[in-house]
Amino acid sequence: MDILLHSCCGPCSIYPVEQLTGKGHRVSGYFYNPNIHPYREFKRRTAALRQFAELSGFEVEIDTDYGLTEFLRKVVFHEAGRCSLCYDMRLEKTAQRAAEIGADAFTTTLLYSKYQNHDLLVKKCEKFAQIHDVDFYYQDFRIGWQEGIDASIAMDLYRQPYCGCIYSEQERYDKKLKKKMRLAAAQAQQTE
Repeated sequence: MDILLHSCCGPCSIYPVEQLTGKGHRVSGYFYNPNIHPYREFKRRTAALRQFAELSGFEVEIDTDYGLTEFLRKVVFHEAGRCSLCYDMRLEKTAQRAAEIGADAFTTTLLYSKYQNHDLLVKKCEKFAQIHDVDFYYQDFRIGWQEGIDASIAMDLYRQPYCGCIYSEQERYDKKLKKKMRLAAAQAQQTE
């Protein structure tokens, strides 16, 4: 089967590529991630993906357009649903690209992350597969989380410290926000 793998970065691509090729599939990658902020981070992630591609022989197409403006137009004033909107942007474009190149199916490295909404990702992929008349290949790659981390360290790939968007960057680094979120969660538990 020819599978187009939406790749969010080099480290997250390692385990899915290994799994898919190990099952005899022909896998190529597609990097389309307008959510990544700032531009320097975007460049670091594309460089790490290119490095992984060179080390492994993984063929990848990288959309180098920095899409922050498009991403922000979609999510501003909808921050509570930002991940769903972000999935829509990236997965629809991947399904569309898979159909354009005649791939048998598509999947995503987002299914590798323990931090993503797995069930929502599956629903979104199934929806866009139907819209673009291409199959969605499902596999839960989370089981290989540590294996992928270990391999990325061995390859000396840049490993990002947050999901990619400006909001996740703030959540990662803003101690005041973390404290506020912990307090809100504690208050919510007390009212239950």
